[in-house]
Amino acid sequence: MKKILITVVVLLLVVVLAGVLTVYFHPIALLSAMKRRALVKSGFAKSTLDSAVGAQTVFTAGSGPTLIFLHGAGDNAGTWEKVAPEFTGNYRVVVADLAGHGESAPAAGPLKFDTMLAGLDAVIAKQQAPVTLVGNSLGAWLAMLYAMQHPERVARVVAVDGGPLRGERVDLAKLPANREEARKIWDAILDPGSPRIPDFILDDVVRVSHTGAIGRMDLADLQQNVVTDERLQSLSVPIDLMWGEADRLVPLDYAQRMVARIPAVRLTTIPRCGHIPQGECPATFSAALRKVLAETAPPPRPASAVETAVGKEK
Repeated sequence: MKKILITVVVLLLVVVLAGVLTVYFHPIALLSAMKRRALVKSGFAKSTLDSAVGAQTVFTAGSGPTLIFLHGAGDNAGTWEKVAPEFTGNYRVVVADLAGHGESAPAAGPLKFDTMLAGLDAVIAKQQAPVTLVGNSLGAWLAMLYAMQHPERVARVVAVDGGPLRGERVDLAKLPANREEARKIWDAILDPGSPRIPDFILDDVVRVSHTGAIGRMDLADLQQNVVTDERLQSLSVPIDLMWGEADRLVPLDYAQRMVARIPAVRLTTIPRCGHIPQGECPATFSAALRKVLAETAPPPRPASAVETAVGKEK
């Protein structure tokens, strides 16, 4: 009996130690898994669908017009776990893992925009068009590119702290080489009043950024998918821009550049929020998004008004 008790105690200690080590060395994977489970617990059904680039994973709940949430680079559907459930009473809500992210294929190899757009196309093809796309960061970029290619399938886009114009923070490393570079990125992402990211999580950021989806993206491919002023001015789908006022990764000036160029556009800012408002200030963001979606989509301006706005900006 004593030997059995000792064995049980040893096993419990091993389990506890394994849990502690997982939290310390792989906190991002653990947090991600917890957020994805939270989506399911809130009523979302997890499923996969076929695409030209492999199986795509989505979480679905609710009924009504289709509202699709798209996350940023290196993230996954779990980032919306505190926001998406707020909209299932009025919408059929689809939260997608972008291609090459989360559990969506491809799991390895170069990750290009064409691949991610193909995965998104397969997700949208399963819905009743037109859909509303809500994308954060890279998700906003992809949503706007998709709307340019398939305007008939998209009713409107809500671009959250992201878009297809060339970025402004060239001083920040795409792939941080150490804790200091990772902290510089996260200090640009978060509002100065938000809690700082612990060092052990920053160390995991460095590891994951090199081995995960961001590390698989090609800089030349990113540059090829930057949109010119002329192409942005031809966008026919209405765009709502939602911006964290404290975002220093993609600052508010970036949003203003898009406001000057997009024919049908409206800007809503979110105080004391940074680049990922659905994670940093979910309640404030959900309330702002609910208000935006309740309003009529922004109407198009005359071409002369867009040209005047661009001219003034220059």
